[in-house]
Amino acid sequence: MIKLSTSFFLLFFTANLYAQNRPDTLSTDINHRLLPVTIRGYLSDQPVLRVPASVDVLGVSQLALQPQNSLVSAMNTLPGVRMEERTPGSYRLSIRGSLLRSPFGVRNVKIYYDEIPLTDAGGNTYLNALDVNSLHSLEVLKGPDGSLFGANSGGVVLINPVNRFADSTSASINVNAGSYGLFHENAAVHSRQANNEINLNQGYQTYDGYRDHSYMQRHFIQGADRYHYGTNNQIKLLGFYSDLNYQTPGGLTLSQMQANPRAARPSTAAVPGAIAQNIGIDQKVLFGGVVNEAHLTHRLRNVATIFGTHVDFTNPFITNYEHRVENTYGLRTYFELSSLPHPNLDWKLNLGIEWQQTNANINDYDNLKGLQGNPQSLDRVNTNQHFIFTRYAATLFKSLNLEAALSLNYYQYRFKNNYPLNQTDFTKQHFSPQVMPRIALSYEITPNFIWRASVSRGYSTPTIAEVRPSNNLINTNLQAEYGWNYETGFRLRTPHERLVLDASVFYYRLNNSIVAQYNANETQYFINAGGTNQPGLEASLSYWLVRQKNTGFIRGVQFIEAYTLSRFTFRNYNPLGVNYSGNRLTGVPRQVNVSSLQFKFPQAIYLFVQYNYTDKLPVNDANTAYASSYHLLQAKAGWEYSLNRKTRLNLYAGADNLLNHHYSLGNDLNAIGNRYYNPAPLRNYYVGVSLVL
Repeated sequence: MIKLSTSFFLLFFTANLYAQNRPDTLSTDINHRLLPVTIRGYLSDQPVLRVPASVDVLGVSQLALQPQNSLVSAMNTLPGVRMEERTPGSYRLSIRGSLLRSPFGVRNVKIYYDEIPLTDAGGNTYLNALDVNSLHSLEVLKGPDGSLFGANSGGVVLINPVNRFADSTSASINVNAGSYGLFHENAAVHSRQANNEINLNQGYQTYDGYRDHSYMQRHFIQGADRYHYGTNNQIKLLGFYSDLNYQTPGGLTLSQMQANPRAARPSTAAVPGAIAQNIGIDQKVLFGGVVNEAHLTHRLRNVATIFGTHVDFTNPFITNYEHRVENTYGLRTYFELSSLPHPNLDWKLNLGIEWQQTNANINDYDNLKGLQGNPQSLDRVNTNQHFIFTRYAATLFKSLNLEAALSLNYYQYRFKNNYPLNQTDFTKQHFSPQVMPRIALSYEITPNFIWRASVSRGYSTPTIAEVRPSNNLINTNLQAEYGWNYETGFRLRTPHERLVLDASVFYYRLNNSIVAQYNANETQYFINAGGTNQPGLEASLSYWLVRQKNTGFIRGVQFIEAYTLSRFTFRNYNPLGVNYSGNRLTGVPRQVNVSSLQFKFPQAIYLFVQYNYTDKLPVNDANTAYASSYHLLQAKAGWEYSLNRKTRLNLYAGADNLLNHHYSLGNDLNAIGNRYYNPAPLRNYYVGVSLVL
């Protein structure tokens, strides 16, 4: 790490000295001007610089520089965010916290698709259903924020599926292929006529995978229609259909990984392996909603959303064959009242409600080598989650931003067993209503230096998969986790945003932590076990070593650095009578450092190089086993050729893990038999072409 980090910093300072000893010139090309970054996360557009919260944005330009076959590399460039992919198609996402709750999938993070909750009432999010090339941008609100978004203890992700500012008709196609049988194709059409816009996206991806038994395939279709009416009013129809299936090779022990990292989990005398049981996921998701934004007066605005999701999920596993059918429907609406124009006071007041219902049939059978056998347990679980929220935000004297937000949250589930107990009535489980406040402020010390601070409460109810885990027992004793987050930070920028620095420190004290446990037969269950202390530091830096221009061989050089320090430990943590208090939090590396350089050359040729250092991390609560640290180096180069004013051809090629490092990306925490590790691909390559008309 020291050698590579030193190289990057020497390059940074050398180029910086060069830039300071040459005449500064500003590009007159409008395409090279940096537009202020804005976010929508707090109900209305506002510049990131003044937002009194820790926020990161992955825009279309950042996503384009990353491999376009997975979100993992792009998301891991954000400080405080950790994304894993145990096998192609199997995402795990953590924001400032533990992956202990997530054997797979996304939990304790709330995700929205435009204005529509992608996270269901049971707390689960099928993020892997989405095609990466069909997403325009993402906003990540770090730290618990239930005041506007309901139950979450980690943070919020807002996905913008389409470009809100596109104003012309266009079509595009993108195709890339690479190592280990990778093939990814995406096509899109955007049409605007008078007051109506239509966006259609289609994606197909297939990948043989690095390991045995890790094939994946996804078909994806996304549609969005936006109709403008009246004065600044609009109605949007949004939706997608995703058909994803992927094989899961299973975890390996350290010795197995060292002997053959490409192997799937082998069979033993007692338990069959991954290939013998043909384990994997078959997941079909149909998602959609309608969003209406109406300006009722020049001061009063309303946004109203209705939505629904249908999921058909099948998972043949080592110990069982699970089939779930989940139907979610709900609504979200809020009003916004704005102040009258005043030179020293500008305020907004919001009031809204979100309501969701998820009805799930969860059926487990014997797994007969990938085929459904005799029933083990057939259950019905209906989950309801709703909350009322309000927010007051004010700007005083154009320099002090104040924000106070509050939500009142309700959660309950009902369940009954259809086999073997054949229950006729539902049993109800209520959670007491919870208040989740957030108070924040930012102060403009100078026009380019903003200090911020906030206090917020996190609260996350157990998900359906935790209430009804693979041991086939409904756990009515499982309680929600909650805690308080305190943080402060600042943002600094220079004129024309040549340099942008964002840093924050925080302390999150979580109670009643939900953690996974395993029986000897490898079935899973969850318990509340003490709490965690989570102090941390996050910093990101963006600096144009050579400012963008239209002349010379080097047309621009940008350096980006993201650093995360996580000193997370257990507190009063005694699962099954064993005291792990003071141990490092399982699955969380102490340090993560991501550095990148982007070079721009004549003829729209570019080169992007990124280095990722991730510290070792404990893979069990006892801290007796670790996943080793790793150094990842990746690169991407491309050439964009303009055939005419609208038509552009882009050729690109890239490589990942150029150092050919052996590492595990996505570890099975506290796994039975010490099968913690899921080896990631060694050095691999890809090439692609895109055409925009």
